[in-house]
Amino acid sequence: MIDVYKINKLPTPFYYYDLGLLRKTISALKAESDKYGYRVHYALKANSNNEILTIIQQAGLGADCVSGNEVLRAVENKFSEIVFAGVGKTDEEISTAIDNNIFCFNCESVQEIVVINKIASEKRKVAPIALRINPNVNANTHKYITTGLEENKFGINLWELEELLEKLKRLSFVKLIGIHFHIGSQITDLSAFKSLCLKVNEIQSWFVSHKINLEHINVGGGLGVDYHKPDENAIPDFKSYFALFNQFLEVRPGQKIHFELGRAIVAQCGSLISKVLYIKNGINTNFIILDAGMTELIRPALYQSYHKIENLSNANEAQLPLQRYDVVGPICESSDCFAKALMLPETKRGDYFALRTTGAYSEVMASQYNLRNKAKAVYFE
Repeated sequence: MIDVYKINKLPTPFYYYDLGLLRKTISALKAESDKYGYRVHYALKANSNNEILTIIQQAGLGADCVSGNEVLRAVENKFSEIVFAGVGKTDEEISTAIDNNIFCFNCESVQEIVVINKIASEKRKVAPIALRINPNVNANTHKYITTGLEENKFGINLWELEELLEKLKRLSFVKLIGIHFHIGSQITDLSAFKSLCLKVNEIQSWFVSHKINLEHINVGGGLGVDYHKPDENAIPDFKSYFALFNQFLEVRPGQKIHFELGRAIVAQCGSLISKVLYIKNGINTNFIILDAGMTELIRPALYQSYHKIENLSNANEAQLPLQRYDVVGPICESSDCFAKALMLPETKRGDYFALRTTGAYSEVMASQYNLRNKAKAVYFE
């Protein structure tokens, strides 16, 4: 629970990070993943705040990056095992990753592998690669964050593998060390991961039939969090998640299994704190106009995503009558809206609001549209 008395002198809006909860989440993650010897890479795209990264790196997690600057941020924060994914790696980004001797490139096309081979040859280095394979598995999540279907832009299709293996025989400056999968994000139906495991088993058998033994299997991430009950379910069910892979994924002797989790690690430790600027009366509803907007939290505008919204100033005043509000920001866009027809205690100018579960894909997606100042991050234990 966020204590309004701790924050009432801080200029809003700002990102509130509960570092104690972050540490508890990482501890729970490692307790379950370590049971099976699984290796977890943190997905920097969820949150690349240096304070957050320091805690994650000190816990011994690897780094999953999707840009050259994320690779450099991971290097700066001394992550020991860096994986570089992404469907559109530039030559400069590839060169940066090779120069920093990253653990592996997750490659998404034949053309990309050819480019990596060329750049590596110029540096007289051999680049380790994994093939990101599109398994055509439905993650049953929002269409914008589904990544494992044939209609998505990500990954190498199964029908391309035969030709790709022939081409790899002629590329001397890349080394195939594994295969990689990622089917989507904010997955709460674990049966999708079972389907992934079964598909990975089939694909592994195909590689074995071609006399290729893979050292590393990377099954990606995507485990969702509870946006509706952030206090009751502050830590995801890592036990069931990793146990499912242990049950259904067929691991061959000597293989290492890798995961790429982001949201599940950092989402619940963050909140966006904002103050009410105005209450505006409408025809069918009233509007709460906050000083935070889509520049600080774009997910509702982009995905129509839900975030629990709390009036911190009225948190202990249960007897206040409820009113219907649309909660909106100050940006000059009609899509700058956090929630519609929300029933909240009577609200007044100056009240503090918390938009919960914003530790992932909030600060990292912030913009300065309308020339707004960037919101600062504040940390609590």
